[in-house]
Amino acid sequence: MTGPNMKVRCAGGLTTLASVLALSGIVLLVGCASPPPPAPPPVPASYVALLADADGSFGAVQLSTSRGVTVLDKPLQAARFLAASGETYGVSQDKINQDFAAAIAASPPKPVSYLLYFQAGGARLTPEAEAELQKVISDLGTRPGADLSVIGHTDTAGDADANERLGLERARFVAGLINRSAKIEAGKLSIESHGEKNLLIATPDNTNEPRNRRVEVTVR
Repeated sequence: MTGPNMKVRCAGGLTTLASVLALSGIVLLVGCASPPPPAPPPVPASYVALLADADGSFGAVQLSTSRGVTVLDKPLQAARFLAASGETYGVSQDKINQDFAAAIAASPPKPVSYLLYFQAGGARLTPEAEAELQKVISDLGTRPGADLSVIGHTDTAGDADANERLGLERARFVAGLINRSAKIEAGKLSIESHGEKNLLIATPDNTNEPRNRRVEVTVR
């Protein structure tokens, strides 16, 4: 049996068996090494985008940085935080939904308002308003701890003071129906009357107008 220092002939001359084994070990080690992990995806640049409200209205955003001032005044207009002054670009709603998914999911529902109309001369809902009231109650069921505002209105028929009282009667009537069905928490419900002061449809005095005989319910 030969020893570890046995000479072995390779291409290019003589070498020792120990040297061959050492070289083989290096090759084996390199061949079995794990590939390097893939590079992490690039971090997207931070940006600000202007969105329209549900009714289509929108305002403006002014972004001030060390590189200047940029104004966003159109829906789906965006600017990167470190962009040059005035440098904007368009962004799709799908892109915003993807980039801000966590923030959108954590946002509270937007306020919703309902108009419940009344028959003339009292606190009797129209049949259409009774169906609309069920939507209010269903909406409250999806908003635990919601704030509820109930405001009564009248048309201009009759005395202004009497209409103020009638508006409050209507508001209390609707609030009672909602409270019995949805069990509003104490302190979450506000009731008031605007009487004939805030008309939905402008009319002269002493005018019957069905669209002014209403209660406005806002769920926040």
